Amino acid sequence: MLEVIAIACVFLGMTTILKMTNAVVERLKKKNKEKTKMSKEAREGITFNDVFMFMIAVPLVLLWVGFAGFVIYHGLRDPEVLGQLEGYTTLIAILGGPALLIINSALDVWKQEQSEKTNFYKTKAQAVIDFNASVLKQSQDIEVKEQEQDHKERGKK
Repeated sequence: MLEVIAIACVFLGMTTILKMTNAVVERLKKKNKEKTKMSKEAREGITFNDVFMFMIAVPLVLLWVGFAGFVIYHGLRDPEVLGQLEGYTTLIAILGGPALLIINSALDVWKQEQSEKTNFYKTKAQAVIDFNASVLKQSQDIEVKEQEQDHKERGKK
């Protein structure tokens, strides 16, 4: 019984991955049409790590936790599964060890990428603030010069 459920979980996971891949491809096609209209900063949205996280890591974790929960649930209710619970737990541990290493590495890369994006936007925001301040100062300087010129012209008359 559990073997059938495990196969169904794998099938559902693969279906989820295919659907997400299709959605990402459609989104990328739509973005390619708009690419000529946007600047590089504006079109920087989905990266490989984002796709990896949502296509591989999220379904893997959900399937792994779901299968583990299912085994534990049926282990507590079905005495036949209770006798084989140690084998299923070992299987979950064997599958979970490498999955955790992969997911941990992917999360580290994703966190670093998000940190870089945050730093980039902070720098960009500061540049915009500095630019606006210099434009304001320049317009004030121009206005002061115009007033001085008007004052000189009135003084000559």
